[in-house]
Amino acid sequence: MPRLWWTFPKVAKILGLNFKDRWLRLRITLKSLFHNDFVDWTYICDTLMEPIFWFVENFTAVLGPILVIMVVALTAILVFIAYYIGFPYWWEKSPITTIVLLIVGNWLLINVIFHYYMGVKTPAGYPPQGGLIPEAVSICKKCIKPKPPRTHHCSICDKCVLKMDHHCPWLNNCVGHYNHRHFFQYMAFTVMGVTFIMIFGVEIAYQEFFPAQDPDLDGHPVRINNSEIIPMTENMDHLSPEEIAEIAYRVELARDKEWRRRIIIFAGLICVATFVALGSLTFWHAGLIARGETSIEARINSTEIIRYKTLGKIYKNPYDFGTRKNWILFLGLRGRSWRHILLPSNHGPYGDGQTWETIHDKLIVNNKTI
Repeated sequence: MPRLWWTFPKVAKILGLNFKDRWLRLRITLKSLFHNDFVDWTYICDTLMEPIFWFVENFTAVLGPILVIMVVALTAILVFIAYYIGFPYWWEKSPITTIVLLIVGNWLLINVIFHYYMGVKTPAGYPPQGGLIPEAVSICKKCIKPKPPRTHHCSICDKCVLKMDHHCPWLNNCVGHYNHRHFFQYMAFTVMGVTFIMIFGVEIAYQEFFPAQDPDLDGHPVRINNSEIIPMTENMDHLSPEEIAEIAYRVELARDKEWRRRIIIFAGLICVATFVALGSLTFWHAGLIARGETSIEARINSTEIIRYKTLGKIYKNPYDFGTRKNWILFLGLRGRSWRHILLPSNHGPYGDGQTWETIHDKLIVNNKTI
């Protein structure tokens, strides 16, 4: 027994050392086959995620035209409901108010249609093919071509895009230098449009679902001349043709009322969903524009801020000229009036998207900054 007592710990120790030795040998073997200076966890994760990226890229390319059709269809349905339900109600209540609502509503609608069309049809902007690039900051790993500042490669379009923000499947197009303003204005006018419909539609919905006097048409009984109630299950042979026509008319009114309620609920759900989703996206993009950056640059800048902070320095976005100037540059308002923003305008952005002014572009002559 004493011999066995001392043997088991030694065996366990030997087996443990043997396991560690084998594991060390296996790690060295694997590293000798696959490891190099460029391999890290980021590279491994990117490699493992590559099939997912491929699926998303190809699925988004196929889904784009379908989403464009959905946007057009939903917009047309909301406009139809607004005219079918809202116009008769407000015209009966106040013709003058209705005229004002028509002017404001159609102004919003025209801007929504114009900027969506421009966002879909306007190319985002691409570096010249085979031409000289005035300034290049890197080489695109996919195109194997020089990239101008603020240019990024879109894997869905398989092109480098000038001042790329993102690829929008709802536009079936990239959002870049030449259509970024149209993308943002489409979102802003759409949010204002659904807000307009909800504000002036809530009264209609309330009157529809909570009327002052209900004619009691929701059940089987039908009221005639506000006095006699005839169950629908009763034999109606004794009724006159006028009374039968009255019953049919009131049944038709009940069906029309049910139809109106359903389309009001549908319009309300679409408006609320659009307001929440697109409103949040518009608010986020407005913050990016105020800081002079795109959604891609926001991620890059946040990383740079952390890196500079570890070095005891402060990172400054080179394209941030202050909130007011950032908005003027984005909307193209330098030398233009607000009419170009409030009304449909196809004016282009400043510059060609290949060279960019930065906060560091200052010349000092005779100790003076110009």
